[in-house]
Amino acid sequence: MARDAGDAWVDATVLPALGVETSVEVLARDGRLLRAYTVADGRWRMAVAEGAVDPAFAAMLVAYEDKRFYRHVGVDPWAVLRAVGQAVWNGRVVSGGSTLTMQVARLLEDSGTGQIVGKLRQMRVALALERRLTKGQILNLYYQIAPYGGNLEGVRAASIAYFGKEPRRLTPAQAALLVALPQSPERRRPDVRPEAAEAARGVVLERAVAAGVISGDQAQAAGREAVPRGRVDFPALAPHVADRVVRAAPGVLLHRTTIDYALQAQVEALAAQSVAALGDRLQVAIVVADHASGAILASVGSAAYQADARQGFIDMTRALRSPGSTLKPLVYGLAFDEGLAHPETLMDDRAMDFGGYAPQNFDRVFRGMVRVREALQLSLNLPVVALTDAMGVAKLMAGLRSAGVEAQVPGGAPGLAVALGGLGVRLEDMVGLYGAIARGGVARPLHVEGAGVEGARVMSGVAAWQVGDILSGMAPPVGAPVNRLAYKTGTSYGHRDAWALGFDGAHVVGVWMGRADGTPVPGAFGGDLAAPVLFQTFARIGRGLVPLGLPPAAALIVANAGLPQPLRVFRARGAAFVAAGPEVAFPPDGAEVEVMAEGMLLRVRGGVGPFTWLVDGRPVVVAARAREAMVATPGLGFVVVSVIDGAGQSARVRVRLR
Repeated sequence: MARDAGDAWVDATVLPALGVETSVEVLARDGRLLRAYTVADGRWRMAVAEGAVDPAFAAMLVAYEDKRFYRHVGVDPWAVLRAVGQAVWNGRVVSGGSTLTMQVARLLEDSGTGQIVGKLRQMRVALALERRLTKGQILNLYYQIAPYGGNLEGVRAASIAYFGKEPRRLTPAQAALLVALPQSPERRRPDVRPEAAEAARGVVLERAVAAGVISGDQAQAAGREAVPRGRVDFPALAPHVADRVVRAAPGVLLHRTTIDYALQAQVEALAAQSVAALGDRLQVAIVVADHASGAILASVGSAAYQADARQGFIDMTRALRSPGSTLKPLVYGLAFDEGLAHPETLMDDRAMDFGGYAPQNFDRVFRGMVRVREALQLSLNLPVVALTDAMGVAKLMAGLRSAGVEAQVPGGAPGLAVALGGLGVRLEDMVGLYGAIARGGVARPLHVEGAGVEGARVMSGVAAWQVGDILSGMAPPVGAPVNRLAYKTGTSYGHRDAWALGFDGAHVVGVWMGRADGTPVPGAFGGDLAAPVLFQTFARIGRGLVPLGLPPAAALIVANAGLPQPLRVFRARGAAFVAAGPEVAFPPDGAEVEVMAEGMLLRVRGGVGPFTWLVDGRPVVVAARAREAMVATPGLGFVVVSVIDGAGQSARVRVRLR
C-alpha cells in the first residue's frame, strides 16, 4: 500500500520543462564551431550531443559528486543518512547528500539548496526524472545547465571559454577543474579566483585517484598544470555568413555550412593584413567558392567585424557596387556566341559616338586596330561598347540574369554604359558569374548551406573556354607568380571600387576593395589594390593552381588569317567615328623649355599611332609607336613642335628654348 502510494506520488509529479534553451550554433563543413550566439538572457549554454564530452570527465564527475549514480533511483539513501549524521555530529550541514539527479532537478527549477521544503521537492523531481529519463539523458541535462561562473552554463561553454576547445578531449587537470566549478561557480572561477579554483581542482583529483579513475602519477602531473587565468573568446569566424543564415531561419538551432574552417581563418587574416597600412576607412571583402558545386568555402564581408571607421558590421559581399570592367568577360563571351567576334578578330579602338554616348578608354589613349584578345586583356572600353551595341543591351542583361546576378540599374533603363560598370552588383553574384565561365558556361548558384542546384546556361562551352583562355594570359601583378590564373580586374567610376575576380580549374575567387560609404579612394585601381589580394587568396587555397580545362572540340583555334571572312574584322554598326586627334602633352604651348644636353622631351596624348614629330617643319621622328621621344634641339629661341598621328590628324605648339 505504502509503496503504491509512493509510486502514485512520484508519478503525479509535475516536472519542470526539460527542453532547455541552448545557443544557436553555426558550424563549418567539418563540424567545427564557426560561431555561437548567447541565449535570450545573455548566457552561453551549448547543446551537448552524444559523444561530445570526454568519458574521463563523466567518470571523474560521478566519482566526485555521486558514486552510486548508476545504482540509485534518483535519491541515494546512504548519502542522505550520511548527510544527516554529519549534520547532527557537527551541529551544521557538512554535506548535502544531493545526487546528480537531484542537482539537475534543482537547476531545472532554479530552487534553493538549503531549505527542507526545497530539498524534498528536489527529491520528488529527481525520482520522477529517473522514471522518465535514462541515466545518459540525466547526465546530458547536467552537461548543459551546470553553472560555471559568470554567464557560462554547461560543460561545453565552460570548456570553450576556459580552454579554447570542445570538451571531447580533456586533460585530467581540465576535467577536474570542470568537475569542481559547479559546486561553487563564483567563488572558484579561475579567471577571478585562480587560487580557489586550483585548490578545488586538487580535491577532485584526490577523489579521482581514490576511485581509481586516474593514477597517482596522473594526478601529480595534473596538479602542476596551470589553471587558466582568463577566458577565451568564443569562436567568431565567418560572422557575416553566420548572421545571414541565422536570420534566414530564426527557429533553427544548428546550421551546417559549406565554409572551410581553416581557409576561412586564413582569408580573414589576409583581409585584415591587406588594409592594415591603407588608412582606417579602406574596406575589403573576399569570397572563395568551389565552382563545380557552387559551395562557398570562405566569405569575408569586412576586414574586422566591428563598429569602426571601416564600418565592419556591413557585409560588403552583399553590398551593391559598380563592377567597373569586370563585366567585360561576359560581354565578349556573349558576343562570341552571337558570331560577332572571335578572340583573333580585329577591332577598332578609336573615338566613337553611339548616339550621343561617347565613352573613353580609362587612360584616354586609343590604340587603333587591335585583336579582341588584346582588347579584353588591356580592358579597352570602345571595343566592348561596340560589341554591346551590336548585340543589344537586353542580351547583356539577360546574360546577367542567367548567371544569377541581381543587377540594379540607375534609373531603371539600362544603356550601353552597363558594359563599363554602369549598374550595381554584389561581389557574391560576380563570383557566381565567373564561376559559370569557369565551369563551361553553366551557372551554379552559390550557396553556403545545403546542396547546390544546377543553374542556367550563360554562354556556350566554347565561348566560356575562349574567355578563360584570354584571361589566363593576363600578366600577373608585380611580385605575384606567373601561374596562368584566369582573372580580370576592374575600377569603378571615380575610383570608388577596386575589383579582382579569377578562377582556376577548381576554385573561383572575388575580391572587392573600397570604402563602405561609397566615397572615392583617390588613386585606387583594381590592378594595384585588389589583384595582389586575389593572388594571395589563391596561394592559401592549395599548393598550386588547378589547370584549366582543355579546349572543346568545336573551338576554332586559328590566327586571324584563318578565320572566316566575316570574323576577321569587326566594324561598329551604330557608331560614328569621332575625330579625336592628338595633343602635344609636353612641352605645353607657350612654355619656356630649358635646353638639356640629352635633347628635348616630346610627349603626345590621344590620337592613334604611329606618330611623326616635326620641329619647325622638319621631321625629327618618323612613324614611332611610342608616345614619348627625345630629340636634338635646333638651337635657342622660338620653335614650332608638331605631331601627326596615324590617322593623319595633327597638333602643334610654339615654345621658347633657352
